This record gives sequence, C-alpha cells and structure tokens, in this order.
Amino acid sequence: MALDWMPRDNNIRNHQLFGTEHWGTDADAPCVVYTKKPLTNPKTGEAIPDLFVSEIRLNNPKQYNSYTTEMVKGVIAGFGAASADRSVVAAVFTGTGFDAFCTGGNTKEYSEYYSRRPNEYGEYMDLFNAMVDAILMCKKPTICRVNGMRVAGGQEIGMACDLAISSDLAIFGQAGARHGSAPDGGSTDFLPWFLSMEDAMWNCVSCEMWSAYKMKAKNLISKVVPVLKDGDKWLRNPMIVTDKYVENGQIVYGEYVGGPAAGEAKAKIKELPKSFDLLDAEVAKTIWTFANLFPGCVMKSIDGIRAKKKFFWDQAKLPNRHWLMANMNYEAFLGFGAFNTKKITGTDVIDFLKFRQLIAKGAAADETTFEAVLGKPKS
Repeated sequence: MALDWMPRDNNIRNHQLFGTEHWGTDADAPCVVYTKKPLTNPKTGEAIPDLFVSEIRLNNPKQYNSYTTEMVKGVIAGFGAASADRSVVAAVFTGTGFDAFCTGGNTKEYSEYYSRRPNEYGEYMDLFNAMVDAILMCKKPTICRVNGMRVAGGQEIGMACDLAISSDLAIFGQAGARHGSAPDGGSTDFLPWFLSMEDAMWNCVSCEMWSAYKMKAKNLISKVVPVLKDGDKWLRNPMIVTDKYVENGQIVYGEYVGGPAAGEAKAKIKELPKSFDLLDAEVAKTIWTFANLFPGCVMKSIDGIRAKKKFFWDQAKLPNRHWLMANMNYEAFLGFGAFNTKKITGTDVIDFLKFRQLIAKGAAADETTFEAVLGKPKS
C-alpha cells in the first residue's frame, strides 16, 4: 500500500556545525585547506558523479605543518564537514609539500604565548582534544596520507585516523620528553593497542625516530610507497635498509644506513625529483574499496574498531589536559623555550644533566634554575 497520504517534510537539513570561516587557501598559510575532490575509479580515472572525497590539509610548510591554534579549529571544522556531508565517501588528512605531514603543535606559539599561561594552554588543550575527537567521531573512513615526517602531535593526530598510507621518506616518532612535554595527545593511549608493551614504551618515551618501513613492519601503518624518481624508475628511500637483516642476533627492519652511505643517500634524496603519484594511487584504491561497500555497514564496522581506541583516549584526555596545562609553568616552558631559541643559542634542548643535578639539590623552579639550564645567546 502506498503511503503517499502520510505528511512528509522533504526539505533537506544542514547538519554542519561550522561554515568556511576556519579554512584558508595556499596563499593564507598557516591555515587548513579544505577541498572536495571527485571520487574516481582508480582503474579508469573516471570521476563518479555526485560523490566526493574530502581532503583536510595542514598548510604551514615553513614550520613543517605544525598546527597553530587557528589551524586546530580548521581541522575540527574539516572533519565535521566531511562527517556531515552526504556526498563524501571518505576523508583524507594530509599536509603540504614533501617534508612533513605534521610536526605537532606550533612551538613558536607554545613558547611565546602559551608557556607560563597555564589557563590559556588548558583552553588550547580543549581544542586539541576536540580535534582528536573530531577525527575519531567522523562518520566517514579517515585516511592519513603521510606526505612527510609525522612527529609529536602530528604522530598522534595521524594515529587517530583509521588508516595511514605513507611516503617512504617519512619519519615517525615522539618528541615530548625531549622538548618538555609528554605524548598525552593520543600516543600514551593508542600505542599499547598497536604495539607490544615494551615497543610502545620505547617508541613513546625515547624520542627515537622510526622509518616508514619500520612503522610498516611494526604494523603501525598500512602501506608504504616510494616518492623518489630516477628517470622512469621509482627509487626506494636510499637512507633505509628496507629488507630485514640480523644485528646482534635480532631481526631488524627499516633501520637507517650509517657512515659514508648516509651522506650519499641524503645527497641523492636532495637531488632526485619527487612525485606523489604512487601515494595518491594507493589512497585512491583504498577509498574505492570503501566506496563499493554498504556505507552503513562500513561505518558500523569502523566505529566498532575505533571504540577500542576511544576507550582509553576518553579515560585519560581530561586528566592529561590538566597536567599539560600545569606543566606549561615548568618543563614545557624550558623545553619549548629552548627549541624556539635554537637560532639564538645554537641548541634546541636544555642541559638535561645540569637540570637533574639541580633537582637533586632541591632547586626551586625559578628564574635562577631556568637560567642555569637554558642555552646562552651565541656571541
């Protein structure tokens, strides 16, 4: 029986929370650039009518795509827009250029504005937490297109995504304990799910950088592709031993070459042209897989997996917010300050051993202590 007798309101509702006010263009850097690109069949190149892929791009290449406060708002708005747009099949999170996906929060802003303003940093962390939430709550599959280094907070917002497909020139890791913070923007929550407990501990605390191939070997990312071209041939990252080998009785994957070979490899990376053709092709293939599945079933499945990541994130994000806020008066002031003044002092870290010696003597967290461990301006 037809139900045309039942009253129906067919005016489509707009569920977007934001407009375009938090996005910019390439000329507006630093900013977030939000674009909708046609869904394409990767085999034929055919654009599918009325279906799109959202791209949320961090656009601050001069500062390795570190996110400013305004850029955090842009990411939140971007994932919100992708989530609520009926025509969007998937959301791609990436950065501008070949150097970096993201290196975390903008250390200049941290040092010059937020340090010693703990309440202000607490409010900033509310925005940061909302950014991670926006990724984890997006009702579309989220793919981190890792175009370059993914470090510190960049590593954390990348891990919040459902999948990661990476350039093999990218490096990955944390920097918190080296620069006055803790990786409490997701790494302490996500890494124990992704790694063994000891691998999670070392990756989280040591500030050791891992290659894209090592990340793949550890099952932390989905795919790795080369971006260097030598004529018509693709060249794998020459800095990396890409096949497993034995060192001190242990199987090792994706470690960096050393000695003279390292210098030669760096020169080759600098000289050879780069292309994202393979990276974009892999992203397109992944999205095409999602497009050819029931969208509701896809999102129920994804949310079921995300729930495990969200559980510990939701438990810890507010206590972490308060600790990070308080720490802006102490180690974060020193760490971000040292990094921000490296051109003045010639060093991007404090004197850690001197700092520990002063703590052992009961030194107060005052100007005298800070002066003793920070670098001095070069004469």
